[in-house]
Amino acid sequence: MSDLITLNTVSKTYRRGREQVHALDGVDLAIQQGEFVAVVGPSGSGKSTLLNIIGAMDQPDTGQVTIAGKETTALNEKGLTCLRADTIGFVFQQFFLQPTLTARENVLLPTLFTRQKHLESRADELLARVGLAERADHLPDELSGGEMQRVAIARALINQPKVLLADEPTGNLDSQNARAVYALLDELHGDGLTIITVTHSEELALRTERRLHLHDGRIVDDIVLRETKEAS
Repeated sequence: MSDLITLNTVSKTYRRGREQVHALDGVDLAIQQGEFVAVVGPSGSGKSTLLNIIGAMDQPDTGQVTIAGKETTALNEKGLTCLRADTIGFVFQQFFLQPTLTARENVLLPTLFTRQKHLESRADELLARVGLAERADHLPDELSGGEMQRVAIARALINQPKVLLADEPTGNLDSQNARAVYALLDELHGDGLTIITVTHSEELALRTERRLHLHDGRIVDDIVLRETKEAS
């Protein structure tokens, strides 16, 4: 299996008042196509910064990042936008659904930034897959938290990304809704999708194949829990 994502000596520093915070400190990492990876560690350890850099939403101060064969530090903003739209799906703790749009319209939002148009049937297929076929015309305030997160996952899949990045995807959910999201992520991974999730949930971390433990901006443990299955 080939590497889908590589980071070579990646560092990122932020200034907080007079203090310099080393969010990432010389990180080396390779993630293969089809892996299911959990990123864990205490608050402030650099987890979200790592995810943002992998997702081309932020650039490192030093080092090299390559995603699906493209070096992000060599791309201009238009190139980064295209890379994100074509390659990466994002799921966040806060859902970020547009309150005035239906579930179907929220799922279709990423297609506004791509050459793909008229994907209503795909949006409906994805909503059916996440168990929301009958909720396609509902607004977010008519959905439960678990339903909103499943809409967000469907939205992340609309452009058929190579990798799904999930930042605390069950952080705002009760245990029943969280387990429904876990099962959905398991199913997507079973289809060969590469998934990287930042999580404080031990239950979710244990369902992955590989766990990266960050501390003070460094990977202090990289544990393979089970071997990645070859994508069919």
